[in-house]
Amino acid sequence: MLGAIAGDIIGSRFEGHPGPPHDFTVWHADCRFTDDSVCSLAVADAFLDRADYATRLRDFVRRYPDAGYGGMFIRWAMSNNAGPYGSWGNGAPMRTAAIGWLADSEKAVLDQAAAQAKVSHDHPSAVTAAQAVSLAIFCLRQGHEPASVQQRLTEQFGYELSPERALKSRGFNVSSAGTLPPALAAAFTATNWEQAVRTAVCLGGDTDTLACITGAVAEALHGLPREVAEQARRHLTSDLQTVLNRFEQAGQR
Repeated sequence: MLGAIAGDIIGSRFEGHPGPPHDFTVWHADCRFTDDSVCSLAVADAFLDRADYATRLRDFVRRYPDAGYGGMFIRWAMSNNAGPYGSWGNGAPMRTAAIGWLADSEKAVLDQAAAQAKVSHDHPSAVTAAQAVSLAIFCLRQGHEPASVQQRLTEQFGYELSPERALKSRGFNVSSAGTLPPALAAAFTATNWEQAVRTAVCLGGDTDTLACITGAVAEALHGLPREVAEQARRHLTSDLQTVLNRFEQAGQR
């Protein structure tokens, strides 16, 4: 999951802008964690405690209300009783990485990815996008061949993942359907984690979320360089680091 957080942090300073040149400086003083990291760690914390996803997401968002949430989501999070609001946005798949790492079966992956999505983003395209990200991570960490995982994502979820098409995406797109193909294609076409995230960031637009999803899947594909992990960890506050430590300890059992 630290790959997702690192991607979020690296992509944060380019959000809403055209893609930078491919040789951009990865770590910069303007890098910061955003809503992607906050929500990813909230979902991890809820999964570890078998807690209610909505309650835990609201708790984390209220601790970090200025992390860059979408308008509908922040209103949902600040309400004590709001239900899901039909969102098809990419907030559901960007926060689901921990489930791919911690769930112990495909059924649990699909069920829990859907469950965490549906508390806010209950549109079918958001739910299936969350399932696709979690399932990709789960299958890759189980040792499935990347080509077979990519093919399954195409057949089961209908994503066009050929780089010739998926990586032509430009502009600010917050939909799950528009975010998943380029984010996944960036991960599967790269030869290492950093190359994958650079490709995602260079698409421009919603760069933190693109790089978060790409970084999550690329970590399962390629591993995460130690220096990237150390840099990302240093950008988190102490309470978020505590959740990350719990997640990592659980993954080692």
